[in-house]
Amino acid sequence: MPAPIRAPEMTQAARPKTAEGDAGAAHGGPRFAPFPLASLAAIAALLATYLFFVRTTTGQYIDESALVEATDLYGPASKASLRFLDYLPLISVGLGAVGLGYACLVRRRWAASLMALAAAGGANLATQLLKNDVLTRPYRGIETFAGNSLPSGHTTLAASAAAAVFLVASPRWRPLVAFAGGTYAVGTGIATLVNQWHRPADVVAAFLVVAAVMSPAAWLVLRRGGSWNTWEGFGSHPGSWRLWVALPTLIGLGAAAVAMVALVRIAPGFGSEVSTTNYFWAGCAFIVISGYLVVTAASWLLAAASRGR
Repeated sequence: MPAPIRAPEMTQAARPKTAEGDAGAAHGGPRFAPFPLASLAAIAALLATYLFFVRTTTGQYIDESALVEATDLYGPASKASLRFLDYLPLISVGLGAVGLGYACLVRRRWAASLMALAAAGGANLATQLLKNDVLTRPYRGIETFAGNSLPSGHTTLAASAAAAVFLVASPRWRPLVAFAGGTYAVGTGIATLVNQWHRPADVVAAFLVVAAVMSPAAWLVLRRGGSWNTWEGFGSHPGSWRLWVALPTLIGLGAAAVAMVALVRIAPGFGSEVSTTNYFWAGCAFIVISGYLVVTAASWLLAAASRGR
């Protein structure tokens, strides 16, 4: 009696290939919990920044002093940063368009690109709503220009464009993209301070708004693009060298040392010298620390969620 005919098994080679934008059914989905927790942490830090630097006299004094002392840098540095800020919207939109366009048209990560674009738009909308309709700046005896300026719109635009490109980048490139995009956003924030457009706390708040909005979007991108959101870990590619995580950490520690020295020199009981640029340098350090802290956290969060899935 002839043996029954068995249906041929589908081999690995016979399985249909999916576009990079399709869901990776064969890969485990990323854990959900770390992403809303990251978003909640950013919101809590944003609230703390607002309550101290805007709602208290001490916070307003520190923040405003950094803004006033920026006048000592008027000259070539101010002119260069002002020229950069004039072109910033065009630069940010251009960088975002190139990054998302490449991911969408070449890599076929359509869903991921749309999610990243929507999240970037949401971050900018949230900044405008918070600054103009939700947060207020009470008078605490500190002379300054009227009206609330927290969070910074220019910094949000730069940081959200960088974050959108970061989300759609391949995992092996994300650490490098995070460092480069974070450096661009930090430079934007410092430029707004040098030109007296924004106080340091305004810039820090912008970083936190972007982090809060982009964290849930990152989970959606990883869940939708499981087929391409995998990698072999740090060191497996030049774009994922540990250097790109170590650099922002080291720069942040260096900025913390600068802030400590600047503040100790004007603290009662220590140097007690009259500040000329100490608050300014402390404000710049505050921007650098917060910006690169977000960069490092984002790199580790998506690395942990992408590796080996």
